[in-house]
Amino acid sequence: MHFVKRLLLSLAPRYGLLAVVALFTTFPFLWTLATSLGDSGNIYAFPPQLWPENPTFAHMQEARRAIPLDRFFWNSVWISGWTVAGTLLISALAGYALAIMRFRGSKWVFAAVLATLILPSELNFIVNFITVTQLKLTNTHTGVVLPLLANAFGIFLLKQAFEEIPAEVLDAARIDGATEWQLFLRVALPLAMPALAALGIFTLVATWNTYIWPAVVLQNPDEYPLAVGVLYLSGTFAAKTRVVAAGTVLTILPVLLLFLMAQRYFMRGLDGAVK
Repeated sequence: MHFVKRLLLSLAPRYGLLAVVALFTTFPFLWTLATSLGDSGNIYAFPPQLWPENPTFAHMQEARRAIPLDRFFWNSVWISGWTVAGTLLISALAGYALAIMRFRGSKWVFAAVLATLILPSELNFIVNFITVTQLKLTNTHTGVVLPLLANAFGIFLLKQAFEEIPAEVLDAARIDGATEWQLFLRVALPLAMPALAALGIFTLVATWNTYIWPAVVLQNPDEYPLAVGVLYLSGTFAAKTRVVAAGTVLTILPVLLLFLMAQRYFMRGLDGAVK
């Protein structure tokens, strides 16, 4: 019993610190959620009120009537789905080549890929926009998706995952007559599934929340994803903060729920990359 008390006392400061960090991290979403559901009270009161007064879904219904949220939602699903699929394919091929297929200059290629991680994505906007314009892909979802496919983080993550595969497994498959494509498809990919799942979740969340690039490429409001389309609410309901908050919550909830359901795969994949 004494040991249990000592253990609890030793863990209390750690869990207390984690609770404080969690509160600061989740506070913006909790405040937005309470604002969207509340029907009365001062939303700018201090200390902030994180439990809504007279909860109601009226503001969310008003947001859905004001803008075509359903269309924006399916645009986000379309853009995010193709971006995730393309990123997984390109990252898997590049990661496998850098990890398994030894060739001259592979280390320099990998170093160049990693070097792009320190550059802000906005730095590429001018070049990407010129390229998309020359290909006549402006105002299309293809123009939004293509520049997002080459992902340095994804290549790094899958390279680390493929390097975790024992060389004996690959050598045994080669002795059995497997080609390099068969090794990639039937041996390497199944063993790297946790990393693939983690990259898929990470890419989905990042693409779903991307605002600047789609806003630059797309001019037709009917083609907007949720992150861009919800901006209409801030203009239409500039004085109705609760309606804007409701639209923001409706944008966040789908990807948040998906992440909560698949977070164990995300953590398993990142664990392999850290190793």
